[in-house]
Amino acid sequence: MAVSDVRCKSCFLRTYENLFDKFGIYTSHFEEFLKEFHAFYERETDMSSPEIQRLLSKIFVKLTGIADPFEQEKHHSNLLALELYRKWQPIVAQSIDPIDVAIRLSIAGNIMDYGASLSFEVDSTIDTVLKSEYAVDHSQYLRNKIANAKQILFLGDNAGEIVFDRLLIETMGHKNVVYAVKGAPILNDVTIQDALLCNMSDVAKVIDNGYDAPSTIVEQCSDEFKRYFNSADLIISKGQGNLEGLVDLNDPRIFFLLMVKCDVIAEIVHVPTRSFVVYCSNLSAEN
Repeated sequence: MAVSDVRCKSCFLRTYENLFDKFGIYTSHFEEFLKEFHAFYERETDMSSPEIQRLLSKIFVKLTGIADPFEQEKHHSNLLALELYRKWQPIVAQSIDPIDVAIRLSIAGNIMDYGASLSFEVDSTIDTVLKSEYAVDHSQYLRNKIANAKQILFLGDNAGEIVFDRLLIETMGHKNVVYAVKGAPILNDVTIQDALLCNMSDVAKVIDNGYDAPSTIVEQCSDEFKRYFNSADLIISKGQGNLEGLVDLNDPRIFFLLMVKCDVIAEIVHVPTRSFVVYCSNLSAEN
């Protein structure tokens, strides 16, 4: 069962308040959205937080007709990250430990999250991540897995962030990586369009997971995605949303790379907020 926590309610509401305000339709449609929002929370539900977010997104689209409300932000994030890629790719290649730097940059890219914040500062985040210790550091186990895996599944999170994922995959140098994006627009999560813009297919086979929640909820995903999920020796999962959908599987193949942005995730991983983790919830004996 994916993560569900009542504290997510205020975060969801803030996201959609900002969206209605952004498109200048705050007064005309927001009251109706609020009515449906509160009616949903008054009903008994066992839906996880990512599934609730998916439902709220569909309500927003129904009321406004705006199918991809973060389209501009995603495009801007991708272009910004591509500029940063041109700066950081040679630095990573020439560093003493390229894999370590590439992992850290991929985690730093997780700051590019318009679903969590209206703004972010990428350069200062990169500087902080490069200098910080991980709050949970399973990176050596991850490196061992990369070296020995026959097939790697990499689960994308946000637009922009995908470029740093590409840099990590290039640096890993593995010949059999599948990169999975979301099946349709949801928040600022990556889709096939983002993968095309960022040339992800140059370094990995790109698929979509067949589902439009801001997470990976395996039972809801396509048969194609499930085949890759089940056959992978290593699964690299980016971001809080994917952690919410997968952490309860307690799967020793899954390594979570993320910045911890809220108390709910901090409590799951047992770390402070604003910390950085390379985390496997079940390190098996084979590691």
